[in-house]
Amino acid sequence: MVQKKLFLILIMLTLASLACSINFGNSITSDIKTGPRVSEQITIPQHDNKSEVADITLAFAAGELTISEGETDALVEGTATYNVMDLAPEITSIGSVTKISTGNLDINGIPNFQDKIENTWDLTLSDLPMSLTIKAGAYVGDYELGGLSLKNLTITDGAADVELNFAQPNKIPMQSFRYETGASSVTISNLANANAGTIIFQGGAGSFELDFSGELQNDINAFIETGLCSLTISVPKNQKVEILLEGGLSNISTRGNWEISNNTYSLNGDGPTISITIEMGAGNLVLVSY
Repeated sequence: MVQKKLFLILIMLTLASLACSINFGNSITSDIKTGPRVSEQITIPQHDNKSEVADITLAFAAGELTISEGETDALVEGTATYNVMDLAPEITSIGSVTKISTGNLDINGIPNFQDKIENTWDLTLSDLPMSLTIKAGAYVGDYELGGLSLKNLTITDGAADVELNFAQPNKIPMQSFRYETGASSVTISNLANANAGTIIFQGGAGSFELDFSGELQNDINAFIETGLCSLTISVPKNQKVEILLEGGLSNISTRGNWEISNNTYSLNGDGPTISITIEMGAGNLVLVSY
């Protein structure tokens, strides 16, 4: 686990992707003052019209973010723990639209990290219909989003270490799932359970693992675009799959009984089809059927 002190250093390097406002002054050095450890309750109540699709945005700067599905009477429920007062979460709600964001942290110059900075959110989501957007900077993310009712899912982050799982099928068809990341390590498991017709993944340098196991209810069209990275795509061996490779791939390896024709790799199977288009600048691509 990366120390939280490192998160705030990384966040300077990925400022463009941050979800909160961090302002740098002109002085050479600046001390970031830590204080007592505070645990604050976060609760977003259900709307009066429970059939209305909620629009939830989590704007998280740096630290550790954990999200799971659970039995809760609220749309979102959990705790935020921090020891810098300017990192206290801020909540804004207008109708069905809610945003939970890390507070504004002003940095006058290059920060001098004397103490360990803590910023941790641990949130539980209800299974009521919602569109979920996560905007984060340099952080560690642990997401269990199976069993929810996500209409849309959008994740954008900077330097991240993320594990995302759909242990159970999404309860409604997901219109789209989009993930954009920078120099990161991202593992997404049981993508078939996302119940998404369209999946878009864009990554920079890093290590990415996308596993398409789960209960596939409809065809999936996935588009993957990466820079210099290590990319692993895993699919069930009895699933109908077609993967089209584009770009300047340097190394491609396969595990399983793939049929190869020019730049197309396919598996024969029954049921809905997983169609994946991959565009890589360079790097290592591993295709796994199991």
